[in-house]
Formats: sequence, C-alpha cells, structure tokens
Amino acid sequence: MSAQYLNDRDIEFLLYEFLDTEALLQRPRYREHSREVFSATLDTAKAIAEKYFANHYSKGDAQEPTFDGEKVTLIPETAEAWKAFADAGFLAAHYDFEEGGMQLPEVVLRTAMAYINAANVGTAAYPFLTLGAANLVRSFASDELKSRYLPPMMDGRYAGTMALTEPDQGSALADIRTTATPAEDGSYRIHGQKMFISGGDQSITENIVHMVLARIKGAPAGVKGISLFLVPKVIPAEDGAVDGIENGAEAVRNDVQLAGLLHKMGYRNTTSTVLSFGEEGGAVGYLVGEPHKGLSYMFQLMNEARIGVATGAAVLGYRGYQHALQYAKERPQGRLPSNRDPQSKQLPIIQHADVRRLLLTQKSYVEGGLALCLYASSLFEDTHSAETEGERQQAAELLDLLTPIVKSWPSKYCLKANDLAIQVLGGSGYIREYPLEQLYRDNRLNPIHEGTEGIQALDLLGRKVPAKGLAAYKHLATEIAKTVTDCGSDSELQVLAKCVGDSLNHINSTTENLLGQMAADADLGLANATLYLDTLGRVVVSWIWLRQAHIASQKLKSDSALSDEEVNFYRGKLQAARFYIEWELPEIEPQLALLDTGNRVPFEMQRDWF
Repeated sequence: MSAQYLNDRDIEFLLYEFLDTEALLQRPRYREHSREVFSATLDTAKAIAEKYFANHYSKGDAQEPTFDGEKVTLIPETAEAWKAFADAGFLAAHYDFEEGGMQLPEVVLRTAMAYINAANVGTAAYPFLTLGAANLVRSFASDELKSRYLPPMMDGRYAGTMALTEPDQGSALADIRTTATPAEDGSYRIHGQKMFISGGDQSITENIVHMVLARIKGAPAGVKGISLFLVPKVIPAEDGAVDGIENGAEAVRNDVQLAGLLHKMGYRNTTSTVLSFGEEGGAVGYLVGEPHKGLSYMFQLMNEARIGVATGAAVLGYRGYQHALQYAKERPQGRLPSNRDPQSKQLPIIQHADVRRLLLTQKSYVEGGLALCLYASSLFEDTHSAETEGERQQAAELLDLLTPIVKSWPSKYCLKANDLAIQVLGGSGYIREYPLEQLYRDNRLNPIHEGTEGIQALDLLGRKVPAKGLAAYKHLATEIAKTVTDCGSDSELQVLAKCVGDSLNHINSTTENLLGQMAADADLGLANATLYLDTLGRVVVSWIWLRQAHIASQKLKSDSALSDEEVNFYRGKLQAARFYIEWELPEIEPQLALLDTGNRVPFEMQRDWF
C-alpha cells in the first residue's frame, strides 16, 4: 500500500533528515521513546490504512451515506475502520501517558494520519475531526466536562465535530445567529442551525460531541460576543451510558436534529450535514471556557484543522502522482521524435519528455507540499515541547504566520498535481476504473475546507504579516536567508540559492510596499491579497525545496558508499528542487509587478459590468 500511495523513503527523509525528528528524543517528554517506537507507530498506521481504510475507498464514494428520516446509514467498512483506528490508540496518541495516551510527538501522529488520509480521506475525516474536537475539550473545558466527555472521545465511543458555519453565514463568523440562553442548572439552551457540518451525524459511534459557536443573549456584537459550547447528540447518564434512551434510562436524546444530508462531489463517505439545534425547546449545551472567548478557542481547532486539511491535500496529490508514475513506467505508447521506424518497439510513455515534465511538476508539488505540512507540524510540536519559553514562543509566531500558506498552497497545487496525473493517463485518467478522477474530486474540496484561499490571504496580509511590527515575517525571512547563505558555498546549489535569495529580496520590498498601500486604503491594499499569498507561498516552498536539495547534495558528496537506489533518490530531490526553483518560482515576477504597482483592475470592476 505505502509504495503505491506514499513513498516510504521520502517519509523517512522528511522525518529524519529534513526535520531531525529523532532529536525530539532528547526532550523530557519523549525520553522514554525511541526511533524504533516512532517507526512501529507508522508501521501500525500503514497496516491499518491498507487493511481497513483502503479497502472501501471506491465503495464509500459510490455508496455514500443515506438518511431515511430517522437514521444515517453508512457502509459497514466505515465502522470497522473507525474501530481499528481507535483500538490502535491513535485518538489519544499525542496525550500524556498519565491521561491514557501514547505521548507521541505531533509530527509523528500527523505522519501516521498522512498514511490514513492517503488510503481513504472520506473515512479518515471522522477521526480527524474527533482529534480536533477532543483537543478543544482537553484545552479549555471544565474538569467536569473533561471527565465526562474526554475519555469516550479518546477510546472511540464518541466522535466529535466543529459546528461553525450557518446557512446564511460561512466565513463571516461575526454574524452568526445561533443563540445560547442560560438555564437554571448552569447549562445553556442552544437555538439555531448549522450547515456543512462534516460528521454531524453518523451511525459508527455511540455519541457525537458537537463543538458549537453561539452567541449568549446580550453578548457584544461581532466576534467578541461569540462563545463556545459543547453540545452532545445524546446527554449521557451519570454513569456515562448513552444507550437505553427509549427504555427509561437516564440518558436522553438532546434537541439536536439532522435536517438533511448534503451530497458532495468528493469526500462522499464523510457525512455533510445540516443540523438544527433547539427545535423542541432548546438543545442542552455546556459553556467551554469563558463567555465571549469562543472564537479564540475555536481557532486552536481551526488552525490544527487547516494543517490537517493541507496534509490531506498533499497526500491526495501524492497518491495520484504515485499512480501516474507507475502507469507511465508501464504504459507503452509511441516513439521518440527522432525515431522514424514504425516497426520499432513502442516506448513506455515515461520516456517522452513532456510526460517527464508532467511527472516532475507533480513531484515538486506533492513532495514540496508534504514537506511544508510536516514542517508546520514540527513547529506545532515546538510550541509545546521546545526547551525554552523563547523557543516555544518563536515557533508559535512562525507557525501563526505560515498557517495560511500551509493551508492554501498544498490545497491549490496538490490539486493541480491530481489534474496533471489524470493528464498522464489520458482517457484512463477520467474513468472510474482508475482512482485518479476520485482523487481529484476529493481534493477539489480542500481549497474550500477550513477557509478559502481568499480568506487565508486576508488573514496573512491583513493580520499575520504586520503583527508585532512584522516580527514573525522577519523571522521567516531570516530563516530563508540563512538557508540561502548555507547553500551559497555549494557549487551545485549556488544558482538555486541566488534565485531564492533574489526572490526573497523582491518579496520583502513588495511586502513593505503593500503595507503602505494598506495604510492609505485598507480595501484597496488588501484587494490583491490572494496574489500576495500565492507569491509568498512560492517563495516559502522554494525555500523548503532548497533545504531538501542542500541535504541531498551534502549526502551525495559525503557518502561514497550509497547504493544506486539511494543515489537515485537524492538525485531526484536535486532535480525536483531545480525544477521548482527554475520553472515555478520565476512566475512570481509578473505577480509582484502587479502588487508593487497596486494594480486596480479587479478592484475597479463594477457589479453591473459583469
């Protein structure tokens, strides 16, 4: 399974050469672990992915969940996959030993999830959402709520969701209408409707814990009046039981109703729901944390989810690339232009230059995208376990800046990789006998999941870049410049390093220019923010590739005993870095020119002119 969907050697490279994950074993939290433990964890994830997730990837797409007015039905393999994931301990893998967890580093858990997502992203969404919701409960809920809801979320009896979007409000959370009214027992009664709630109802767990944003009556307007509530599908009995609802047990069905299922082009085995809260008097909800701070709490889940969505996008693109590569090596078609002999043997299509270009483009996108996502996960790890408070704070600032790029770049370009994979297969690429058309449909959702590119762009340029006097941006620029300097003495990388360095200097200048434009006119200054997001993303990914190329170059020069397979691996890294930096990075120049001049063409377009 792994050779077909992800490249194990690349995963090893990213974890132990690009990120030096083994160094985490020196931190107090991980001293009881070893590299062998990390490897065993990933082997378990791969085995579960192959046996329980990959076996129904197409079936879950063809036989999507149904709702008969009372119950949601999914194919039985979904529950089996959920159970296997939970039984392996992955729902609590990053929790401390004392909490019943495996105390694994974030980057190891996210790599394990990469294998699961590559096998079946539609089914993987259920544990993915539950991990995030449980983290919210663990971080911000009262001890009483933790003791009641966290253990069953950790062992797989309960699943979790995030309920933000409403029928009339998508990304504009300041205008949500769901309300929360205090009750005499200290709980709240929730009234409102939420839409596009992934995993909002299903039949694979005993209960579902909805993390709901709502506005307490009398709360301030805007985002400062939003609170976070835990709203269970079933209110469990004192002993935690949720069964026996209809035979007199204390557990009661909460006033949360499934209004209907939405039918998506991808992720079809993940239910997408419209949920109604409080149609029969009010859904019981429990305040998480302090009133009016719900959005700041939810952003923890949203930022985790954004990195998770990006990783899912990267591995969907990666899986498509692996299929296209295998097909290109095996499919005979045509002859080289220099061969005029119609009787000669046809060549595998990988020997055609344009097919290699298509494959190399995919390689640069998916390997670059996965490296970016795992780097972000390593920063997330550093925010919790780095040795000093200064290191933890610096990692947090850098991660905060990079999150919009991490979310948007793989979602955009690894989707393009899926498009190119289809092109490699030709007609076979768009028929259901091959998985590429489903991979494309699944991945097409990711540029929208957890905030569109436009939303990420406004967040990046409007908030993250100028924050604290550009502190995080300057830190990023320093890191990139350091890599450029390190590579400048390597004769094989000097040209690439100069390209990245020149691009960094240009985008530094453009950034200062844009901040000035924003100061003069915020609306106009942010009008081209999406273009800025794309250019900075290209520079960041070029840096990621330059780092990989530096490692590969040093390895090739220092180890003469490398096997042919290892030499080919590192040569492939160097060639992909060259391709991205020489072919993709230069595209920022006309983009930066538009940004530098404050081009107003889209901004000045009038509604009535369309």
